[in-house]
Amino acid sequence: MNWNSLYTAQRTGDSKRNYTGADLVRNSFQRDYDRIIFSSAFRRLQNKTQVFPLPGAIFVHNRLTHSLEVASVGRSLGKAVGEKIAAQYADEGQDFTEFYRHELASVIASACLAHDIGNPPFGHSGEDAIRTFFNSAEGDVRSIIQDSLSDNQRKDFENFEGNSNAFRTLTHSFNEPEPGGYKLTYTTLASLVKYPCASAEGFNKKTGLIATKKSGFFDSEISTYRDIASILQIPAKKGFKDTYARHPFVYLTEAADDICYRVIDLEDAHRLHIISLETFKEMFLPFFEGEKEGYNSREYIEKKLANINDDNQKVQYIRARWIGFMTEKLSALFMDNEQELLTGTLEKDLLKCLPETERQLIDRINDFSVKKVYNYKAVVEIEIAGYNVIGGLLREFVHAVLHPKQTKSAKIIKLVSAQFPVTQQPENLYYDIQSLVDFIAGMTDLYAIDIYRKITGITIPEIR
Repeated sequence: MNWNSLYTAQRTGDSKRNYTGADLVRNSFQRDYDRIIFSSAFRRLQNKTQVFPLPGAIFVHNRLTHSLEVASVGRSLGKAVGEKIAAQYADEGQDFTEFYRHELASVIASACLAHDIGNPPFGHSGEDAIRTFFNSAEGDVRSIIQDSLSDNQRKDFENFEGNSNAFRTLTHSFNEPEPGGYKLTYTTLASLVKYPCASAEGFNKKTGLIATKKSGFFDSEISTYRDIASILQIPAKKGFKDTYARHPFVYLTEAADDICYRVIDLEDAHRLHIISLETFKEMFLPFFEGEKEGYNSREYIEKKLANINDDNQKVQYIRARWIGFMTEKLSALFMDNEQELLTGTLEKDLLKCLPETERQLIDRINDFSVKKVYNYKAVVEIEIAGYNVIGGLLREFVHAVLHPKQTKSAKIIKLVSAQFPVTQQPENLYYDIQSLVDFIAGMTDLYAIDIYRKITGITIPEIR
């Protein structure tokens, strides 16, 4: 790969449009950002769990506020890296310089904005609930799915992945005649796909490839990703059918998310009185001990904290300093690993490229978060609710598709939005189940709970 071929303004559903020049008001990549932020799929993230249950008396992050913050950090990373690439390759021409100096920031911000757009309700437990349903299916449900779907199609559900679903949400047209979904640029879409492999080849850490840690596109979107890989000259991995090297920009999208969730999850825990200010300081201030002077020195930060009265404000200040510090570190590491990025051989995220001392501090945050935050009682309760609600919805809707002649089945299918067409024809079983998963994964937490209660008779809907 080379920096010249890794960007294009070509969009899904519009093969004739392939230029990189800026327009008079918004460049193509700013348009991507606007299309995402004004979409209903993005707006629904405001009622999807990040970590702690929603809503609550104390406002904590949801998927929408998290995505906005990740986009902000991603923009900074893109700007920092873009400036370095433009300066290092100053003879590559005006379009090259324009893109890297002014437009890469918008690409990374757009990819960050959309990185969670495919996540189902109830956080990561929503993904697990979908996987569990299809992996534990028994009787005619299992036999019909086994007989009717290819291995890769079946793995789309058994290994359901929010990253793959984000790519589908952005590129699939659902029940609309216009192809291309949101019609985003290939550049933004490639910057979003953290695990560029098909479901049947993913979820395999034994390969040593970062691409196969999870998966990045469903069977229905393989051809779309192949087109993107071809245009951007992203190489396929040898020995695989549909596994590719990561696009280098993905590392920046991933880094922005990695930076944000590690600090904001603990910030939320502090607001909820799960952890103390002292604990928060113990997690993040050691990163600054190696800085001897300036804004990033621990001495300077401690002095600033002494002049802040409110504990929440102190946490916010530490969070801001740490995000800025990590943005500088990871943008530098990106360029330090330039050759591995361009050959597609960097098989670890940028956080793992940090020096040993800082990696140990990151591991400490990870371990603490798992023990004290992600296994906190209220978090576990919302995860269990997710299993029951999403599992219950799938049980009802999938049964209706597999048994279309039953009276209840016809009524259940009428509840599915027309945006997600269900044909109830045997030859379309894969696509029908996908429509049901699209419908359920797109729900907000509250809507999923509401419809689950109604179709199971827990509450009786009022006639309006």
